[in-house]
Amino acid sequence: MIPVNSIEIRSLSKRYRLGAQERTGQLREQLAQWLTRSAARRRTPEFVWALRDISFTVPEGQVVGILGRNGAGKSTLLKILSRITHPTSGSIRVRGRVASLLEVGTGFHEELTGRENIYLNGSILGMRRREIDRHFDAIVEFSGLSQFLDTPIKRFSSGMRLRLGFAVAAHLEPDVLIVDEVLAVGDAGFQKKCISAMEDLRSGGRTVLFVSHNMAAIENLCSRGLWIEKGSLCMDGEAKEVIRAYLASYAGETAQGQELQIEGRTGTGEARFTRIELLTPQGEATPIVQSGDGLIIRMHYFAQRRAEHPYFTVRLYTSMGTLVTETGTWLQNVAIGAIGPGDGHVDLELAALNLVPDRYSLVFTLDGGAEGRVWDGDVRVFLDVEPSGAYGTARRLSSRFGVVYFPQRWHVPGDCAALEEAPRNPIPKIAP
Repeated sequence: MIPVNSIEIRSLSKRYRLGAQERTGQLREQLAQWLTRSAARRRTPEFVWALRDISFTVPEGQVVGILGRNGAGKSTLLKILSRITHPTSGSIRVRGRVASLLEVGTGFHEELTGRENIYLNGSILGMRRREIDRHFDAIVEFSGLSQFLDTPIKRFSSGMRLRLGFAVAAHLEPDVLIVDEVLAVGDAGFQKKCISAMEDLRSGGRTVLFVSHNMAAIENLCSRGLWIEKGSLCMDGEAKEVIRAYLASYAGETAQGQELQIEGRTGTGEARFTRIELLTPQGEATPIVQSGDGLIIRMHYFAQRRAEHPYFTVRLYTSMGTLVTETGTWLQNVAIGAIGPGDGHVDLELAALNLVPDRYSLVFTLDGGAEGRVWDGDVRVFLDVEPSGAYGTARRLSSRFGVVYFPQRWHVPGDCAALEEAPRNPIPKIAP
């Protein structure tokens, strides 16, 4: 059976003119805009491409995560799919009813109550009154706002607006649900509800487009990922692989002794990291780090002048952005009088890297302790940890066992009955 595509996009582009304003019905504002345009006519118009020649299809029932930096064009794509704005060129085709949740409170009227806004928002999304009546109790229960139903929505917090808006959109029973980064506003319990609702839509054969900076949510929810970079489709593939490639783009050069060229670094620049080397305990460069290995992280720097009392800080993050640990010279009470002028390096030696296999981020900061300001910050490299027989058995650790493991010993009492037959997966007995 040939799969049916819910969404078909061909050579889609969107161009904006810088400084252009939308027309309004106010005479005063139209006059101000006319004067502004009169002055602008004397200047060469400038344009920016929010999207450039994007093409892809989404089969029915697929949940697709859309990744990209701020300003990459993700929201523009969703606005075009939602018919909020029109493309400059190209074509789109969306089959079935579409529900969009692009901004908190979209489609709400400030002066109306929560109850009235359920009907208003449902009507905007294409629901009939009988349909809203049928789902009303479920919408209220999902939102958890029953006691505030008769309160004007202008008194709602952003989180309450999100709850109500998502509850209406989820119960619309759309063929295509478009969600843009709204889950970041909700608490953990509500996020779980939202993800569960989207999973229900997926299992029911609905299509979901999900934009988020929460990599864990995209990996757990989406089977496919689209990475948009500077208005172009950079990668389209299995969600986990797209996430890895997207996160790797933040690293610039790899960390094996190469110069760091990292977008978004902060600091005054009086002292900068220039290279990060990963070394074995014997001081040799290592292309592979395995679970349980010792590791030396060598931080090369350049100081423009003599810099007093610097602090070196290292943070370790999982691929999903969870902080595993932070350490540094200040925390360990390692006093450094001064560095520079010129090149130098400091080493952080780890006796054993007790991490399960995965890709981690090392983020470095160089602070001016006496001056109280950051010289270099948000410098990032990736650390790929490979499997190893860390427990001294043939069994290999994997990311399904968590983030870290602990060196340990098991003591089995001597009066434990001996097994007459070895089980299929015996637990090794480690002698005291």
